[in-house]
Amino acid sequence: MYIPSHFQEVDPAEIAALIEAAPLACIIAETSEGLIANHIPLLAGSKGVLIGHVALANDMHRLITEGQEVLAIFRGEDAYISPNFYPSKPEHHRHVPTWNYRVAHVYGRVSFQHDERARRAAVGLLTRYHERRLNGENAWRMADAPADYMQQMLGGIVALRISVTRTLAKSKLSQNREARDYLGAVAGLRDSGHDALADQMVRRLPGES
Repeated sequence: MYIPSHFQEVDPAEIAALIEAAPLACIIAETSEGLIANHIPLLAGSKGVLIGHVALANDMHRLITEGQEVLAIFRGEDAYISPNFYPSKPEHHRHVPTWNYRVAHVYGRVSFQHDERARRAAVGLLTRYHERRLNGENAWRMADAPADYMQQMLGGIVALRISVTRTLAKSKLSQNREARDYLGAVAGLRDSGHDALADQMVRRLPGES
């Protein structure tokens, strides 16, 4: 990934927050059938591991060899930036359109687990995390489903773990613009309905947290 120094994201907390906010990763791998890409929700576990699961019918776990390097891409907020957002535009017209976005590329070695314990653990970790965030004390639990039905569902998946080896992250948020144009981009994003991305930019203003 091309990362100019002023757009490079090096703060581990920011990278972790991006992955947490955008857990649907695009996992890319080279196989005997060429490049493949699958969109899989992943959860950051302990010791630099990403946890998830894929459908048993998905050839991903058959085409990717054990321990092979894969790339998981987590994409955060993004939006088009018009030159009209910049207050300085009428003065010199030296602006062109661009795109603001946040993204993390996580590289790692993948392993697949077919045993029931691993499959149950993967589903339990992901559902518990996301259900608690969404439904709080009313969170759905695996035990809510009939045991035979849950057993059937677990039989249709394969657990996976990615042991992270390196991470590249980019926050392209108009850091290369003068202050008034930076604020103009924030206002333009809000006017065009991209409040989440505007909020990310506001957070980076001096004195903001």
